[in-house]
Amino acid sequence: MGKKMDASLKGKRPTNKAPKSVVKSTRKGKMRNPSHIKNKIKRSEVYGKYLQEKRTLKDDRRKREKEAVALGEDIKKKTPKTLDNTREKESTMVRQGDEEVEADHADDEFASYFKHMDDETKTSAKIIITTRPKPSQNVFYFIADLQNLIPSLYYYPRKHYSVKEICQFGENRDYTHLIVLSERHKKCNGMTISHLNKGDGPTAFLKVSNVVTSQKLPNHGTCTNHVPELNLHGFSTRLGHRVGRFLASLFPHAPQLEGRQVVTFHNQRDYIFVRHHRYIFYEGKKVMEKDEQGKTRARLQELGPRFTLKLRWLQDGTFDTKFGHYEWYHKRKEMDTTRRR
Repeated sequence: MGKKMDASLKGKRPTNKAPKSVVKSTRKGKMRNPSHIKNKIKRSEVYGKYLQEKRTLKDDRRKREKEAVALGEDIKKKTPKTLDNTREKESTMVRQGDEEVEADHADDEFASYFKHMDDETKTSAKIIITTRPKPSQNVFYFIADLQNLIPSLYYYPRKHYSVKEICQFGENRDYTHLIVLSERHKKCNGMTISHLNKGDGPTAFLKVSNVVTSQKLPNHGTCTNHVPELNLHGFSTRLGHRVGRFLASLFPHAPQLEGRQVVTFHNQRDYIFVRHHRYIFYEGKKVMEKDEQGKTRARLQELGPRFTLKLRWLQDGTFDTKFGHYEWYHKRKEMDTTRRR
């Protein structure tokens, strides 16, 4: 007579309770990452073996590559996948030498800033910076660093004036831009930039994060009064070109190279990383002991400040949140669907 089935298994499919090997291997014979093991002690034990096997495979691969190079074989090195080289191409990407884009640049609000120095119609930036009403003390350290970063930047206290009144004040006194800093919990979290020249606009609001003032940077340098060079990287779409030209219009386009200072706006995944450096070249010197011949090398010293920007909206004309026309607005649920764009 057969064995009676347990009442708890009635109507259920019996499972195989035989002990399984804790470490599973892949098809290539490599050990699987033991992150799936729930027991902490066993996981740490297996993880040590996993790292050892991984290191052994890497050493074997390098040894085979050296032997192949010694025999004169060509080795194709695999390029690692990054967010930049696996980025999905957008339909608004601008190709170099696009006539339509160049025609737009020649006729936009910032065209006068990019003209030749001898041109009488060239415009030089003259900027007002202010804060929210009743600002905290911390924001003034950031303003002091911005004055070292951007030439022709003048601070005015906010007092009880509205942003529209400050825009009108700036237009009457031939200021070209207005920057308003907002803050939360005594930290700067927003920057509104309005182009005041002829009242054409545009106005942009950028979220500010990861602010590090020059005083908190390790081994930071001291800024000089030289006009810095400007480096814009990653502004490859139509919107990117517009934002890049907007940011570039804040700076004079006659850098004093003897100062060896450079301001970088690096756009990556719609985040704009702002850095300020001084560079120095070692020409024809033997910098390191292992160098057989003198090489030209470069060193960077960060001057500060260091912060990150993210565009939230772009509006036509000067600041007007009630009746202004939005040229672009960030819609998080529709636009932030993947990190590869």
